[in-house]
Amino acid sequence: SGSWNIIWDCIADNLIMNQSGRLSQQKYSKWQYNSTDTHGMYQGGYTIVRTANAILENIEKFPAGAFKDNAKGEALAVRAMTYFDMSRIFSKAYVNAVDADSTINYTTTTDYNIKLPKEPLKGFYDKVIADLTQAYSLINTSNGAGRLNKAAVAGLLSRVYLYKGDWTNCITAANNALGTTPNLPSIANFPGIWTDVTEAGVLFKLKNTNTDNVNTLGVNYYQAVGNPLQMKSEYVIEYNLAQLFQPGDVRTTTYVAKDSLYQTNRYNQVVKWRGRAGQPAGVLDAKVLRTAEVLLNRAEAEYRSGATNAASDDVNLLKTNRINGWTNVSYSGQALLDEILLQRRLELAFEGDRFFDLKRRNQPIVRDGTKGDKSNGTGISYDPNTLTMPVGSKLFLMPFPQLELDFNKNLTQNPEWR
Repeated sequence: SGSWNIIWDCIADNLIMNQSGRLSQQKYSKWQYNSTDTHGMYQGGYTIVRTANAILENIEKFPAGAFKDNAKGEALAVRAMTYFDMSRIFSKAYVNAVDADSTINYTTTTDYNIKLPKEPLKGFYDKVIADLTQAYSLINTSNGAGRLNKAAVAGLLSRVYLYKGDWTNCITAANNALGTTPNLPSIANFPGIWTDVTEAGVLFKLKNTNTDNVNTLGVNYYQAVGNPLQMKSEYVIEYNLAQLFQPGDVRTTTYVAKDSLYQTNRYNQVVKWRGRAGQPAGVLDAKVLRTAEVLLNRAEAEYRSGATNAASDDVNLLKTNRINGWTNVSYSGQALLDEILLQRRLELAFEGDRFFDLKRRNQPIVRDGTKGDKSNGTGISYDPNTLTMPVGSKLFLMPFPQLELDFNKNLTQNPEWR
């Protein structure tokens, strides 16, 4: 989905609607989505999977060798990655599920006449992991930008194992992805990730050339209008989150234009996806997986498995490469976990992580109804009916599209949406 980089942050608590914008994504921000709003998420996922399945159905026609192995590895990884994301959308989090909980069907055929029912969530995860594990054994170490490779597949495995609560395998997969010296771009190089000057720290991204000219990533957040040009934001960073970005943190200016003027008001506008310098606004490569996320996956798994010194070292490694003049702190106990989760929120803000991360940790979405959309916290706040999404709310599971339910009578709606 071209809106992946905003939907999941505006459902959660990272973004607040700018009343001066086009008022887009309202159904998600106001928690009013239903079975007519999720067809793109479902159809788009299965469209990608069908392509991967077509490759896998025909892969044996190629002679044995490196080309065949790599192509099969890429197809398996794309299928698993897409299915995992679809499961995050339409199903419970693994750690909060029981054996009876179901998810989408892990279809491995291109036959569109087969109308399959949902299947058990836990067995589904086993299939994701099996595909990624096989992909890891087959795929090339390097395939060039815009394609998966061995380190990226290992990073995806660390993500899946984190969601599964399998800390040991999460750490192992993260180690395979990061190597002995994790490639975390320096403070000086970090902004270049977001203008496509560097690929340092990017394990997998979707190429978006100027010929492609897909500006959705940037336009989701703002448009440049007027003379002189000003940013007209759709959503701005929520006031309390904006305060967590410190002046010495390179992410502050890379992600947010603080006190940016639009007409007569000032906003903390999200500029993470503004695009390549001197090129069409909002056009840049879509970052799908970065080493920083894998490092944070490992840090959390280390903490939860008792390796607190290693977890503290990982947090300090990240902060050394994000905050000017950072001096290492020996974190432990609850303070260590709090710091891991804080850094995850800051690092992955506006990349589609926040909603799923709260869901994974079985935590509610809690919004501050006293703060508005302007940079000083004044202005219009959230709809007062959308300040708390409690644990267990049906809103944490997207409803299956009605179109798909009508087409496939073996597919049943999520119980909470019936």
